[in-house]
Amino acid sequence: MPSILSDKRFHDEEAAYAWVEARVWPEGPICPHCGGMERISKMGGKSTRIGVYKCYQCRKPFTVKVGTVFEASHVPMRFWLQAMYLMISSKKGVSSNQLHRTLGVTLKTAWFMSHRIREAMKIVGIEPLGGTDKIVEADETYFGDRDIVVTRTKRGKSGHSSKRSIVALVERGGGSSRLFHVERADRETINKIIAENVASDSHLHTDESRLYADLPVHIGEHHTVYHSGEEYVRYEGDRTIHSNTVENVFSVFKRGMKGIYQHCAEKHLHRYLAEFDFRYNNRVAIGVNDEARADRVVKGIVGKRLTYKISH
Repeated sequence: MPSILSDKRFHDEEAAYAWVEARVWPEGPICPHCGGMERISKMGGKSTRIGVYKCYQCRKPFTVKVGTVFEASHVPMRFWLQAMYLMISSKKGVSSNQLHRTLGVTLKTAWFMSHRIREAMKIVGIEPLGGTDKIVEADETYFGDRDIVVTRTKRGKSGHSSKRSIVALVERGGGSSRLFHVERADRETINKIIAENVASDSHLHTDESRLYADLPVHIGEHHTVYHSGEEYVRYEGDRTIHSNTVENVFSVFKRGMKGIYQHCAEKHLHRYLAEFDFRYNNRVAIGVNDEARADRVVKGIVGKRLTYKISH
């Protein structure tokens, strides 16, 4: 079986453009300037850049990069596809330093490429998790120090209120995860997240935290396990009550952030959460292999723009 990394799209620029065009324009080129599809032709000539088309309705040239996270990038398309594949196939991510060494681009370019790819991974137009007889697990965690540490423990470590708050929802049984970076993980914030992201007839499983005390307003049933009493799984009738699925999502996230990325500014945390969400929601366990994952992430490049000034 040949290595996927020997595929032509990773080494030939024309093949790379053709691969992206087939996924972004499945029914043929679309002009990003006027939206036209009929009077478009591919430009030729020795001095013409690879992948350039011209729309004869608005008289403007364009490539598949226009209107995507690739726009205005001088990085070859084959390098973009190599970086994407490395990020989507590595369960805990790939650092900018690793991309810098592997692709032969500068560290600044590798850092910016990884953020653009994370932008392509962001979920748009999501449906509520759960539904009739489905289980959604919820939990919160605290990871990394805020930009300004206001409280410290007796040992000098940052206190709870000085940690970055993350709330997670995970649909059990092959469902999706959603990770949220919030200013403060209080009852009002968590209520709002659950009301907007969980179907009202779902079964919600959490730990005994008081943050979830009045959630039955938003959901069908609410079950808890008491971690403080060393209870992690409870069998109640034909239902297994636990929050181990969401704990597993947090485990992979923290191992990736500590072991691979090591540092992340708080203003960028939402993109890293989108990256870990994307890989979980497109995992092998639900029938999505690396190739299918690559198809999905390249379809997510459209309509998203991230300039260096905004990301930095």
